[in-house]
Amino acid sequence: MNPPRDDGVTTCLACAQPITHRRGRQRYCSAACRQAAYRRRQPSLPLLPPPPARPRRVSSVYACDECDCRYAGVQWCDDCNRPCRRIGTGGQCPECDHPITIDELLTAVPS
Repeated sequence: MNPPRDDGVTTCLACAQPITHRRGRQRYCSAACRQAAYRRRQPSLPLLPPPPARPRRVSSVYACDECDCRYAGVQWCDDCNRPCRRIGTGGQCPECDHPITIDELLTAVPS
C-alpha cells in the first residue's frame, strides 16, 4: 500500500512563502528564489585585494603662485617656502628636463 501523498500547501525553500499551485517536484516559488538558493549553496569566491594605492603626488606637476616655479612631485616651493597648487598630471620633459603636464603636451601637438 502506498502512503498518502502530501498534496497540501508547501513552502518555498528560499523565501518560505507558500507554494499554492505546485507543479511536480517544485521546491521554489519562482526562478529568482531557485537562483538565490543556488548562489547560497555555492562556496563564496575570495575577494581579490585592491591594487596598491599609488600616491598622486608622484605623477603630478605643481606650480608656485608667488614665483611661478614648477615642480614635479613636490608640493612645497623651495624659494618662497609656500605650498604649491597642483596644475595637472605629468612629469619631467624629456628634452628640456622641466616639469610639464600631459595636457600641455597634447595641446602642443599639431593636429
